[in-house]
Amino acid sequence: MRPLTETDVRSSFVNAPADEVRMVALPTDFPLADWDHLDFYAWRDPRARGRGYVIAEIDGAVRGVVLRRADGSSRARSAMCNLCHTMQPADQVSLFTARKAGTAGKHGDSVGTYICADLSCHENVRLALPLAPNEMRASVDLRIDGTRRRAEAFVERILETAEED
Repeated sequence: MRPLTETDVRSSFVNAPADEVRMVALPTDFPLADWDHLDFYAWRDPRARGRGYVIAEIDGAVRGVVLRRADGSSRARSAMCNLCHTMQPADQVSLFTARKAGTAGKHGDSVGTYICADLSCHENVRLALPLAPNEMRASVDLRIDGTRRRAEAFVERILETAEED
């Protein structure tokens, strides 16, 4: 991923009004981000419980989305993140929703998926050992590429209707 500035990050959001973008809190380690080793950038807002962000490069353009974490808990013992395909204890995977971009989002349309609760997918795919006993591991390079593609596809789903407006 190409290096981003705070201005790049704030101008990338496609599903949030300007006043909400001004309230985005970047992570404290943002200046230390190793952009050469990031496939996409994701973090939980340190000031707003339940809010997170994902930024990906789509066709050479940086696109960011604001996520909302669903309240509640699962009765399941384990769950799989739909971005990194990592099995984790159920309390470490959460449903995140994102308002769609454009007119659809203004009318309340949203997209949801299960993601690692701490948005640590980027690190999880780089772990050498499986996180769960029955988890099958593909090569790290394949897992990294798959996670990047799924993160980009999630952001593209949010953008779908905005391109029609």
